[in-house]
Amino acid sequence: MPPSQSTPTTPGIELHDLTLGHDRHPAVHHLSLRIPPGSLVALVGPNGAGKSTLIQALAGALRPLSGAVSGLAGQRIAWLPQHSGLDTSFPIDVRGMVSMGLWHRVGALGWFTAEHRHRCDAALATVGLTGFEARGLDTLSGGQLQRALFARLILQDAPVMLLDEPFAAVDHRTSTDLLALLQRWQHQGKTVIVVLHDLAQVRAHFPLTLLLARELVAFGPTAEALTDAHWARAQRMREPFDEHAPRCTAPPDPHAPTAVAEALA
Repeated sequence: MPPSQSTPTTPGIELHDLTLGHDRHPAVHHLSLRIPPGSLVALVGPNGAGKSTLIQALAGALRPLSGAVSGLAGQRIAWLPQHSGLDTSFPIDVRGMVSMGLWHRVGALGWFTAEHRHRCDAALATVGLTGFEARGLDTLSGGQLQRALFARLILQDAPVMLLDEPFAAVDHRTSTDLLALLQRWQHQGKTVIVVLHDLAQVRAHFPLTLLLARELVAFGPTAEALTDAHWARAQRMREPFDEHAPRCTAPPDPHAPTAVAEALA
């Protein structure tokens, strides 16, 4: 088990008439909802529904076209993209990669102490990678690499955790182990939002579901949000991304924050 950690103070996340897109063309339209603090949320929808786009915006990597996000200003956020972009040929061992999760503690000029080393090894033990500390990243299987990335998330110890398809191309045992870790994070008071495509997995393990199809289809308890009727509606609402689509416009929301978007750093 990793060293005991204090329960983070986790905010609620509010989306106010949020429209997102790439190159100024909308991919997610007029999204308004509130995610309660300490929630474990599955973000689902058909291909092209805007799930990764929404995660990018919550992580602060994408500025809204209009609307706002509130509740994340000043909060540390841990983000695991669908494709981590990690160069496994880079000459670094597993412990070195995982230790990057301690950046908020160590900083650019800090020393990597025996305590930090212990935290790394404890995180690796939590994800079942004891004995892999000195292995190169290029020697890991896909499931082992994903476990190592989860170990890095453990060390980040952020109050908000964003994960995009974290179980893609990993075996059932790895998925089961990592799902248990997500539930542990929620029990610690963290807000955890996960993009998933396995609906059976969502129904079995996630209390809340956000069903997206470029617009909000449903959000709430999974049994109520992820119904056959709602999924069929999401499929009908799906449409390909149109790079020539005009920007969305909507009347201003008098209850929305005045800023276009809060800083998510």
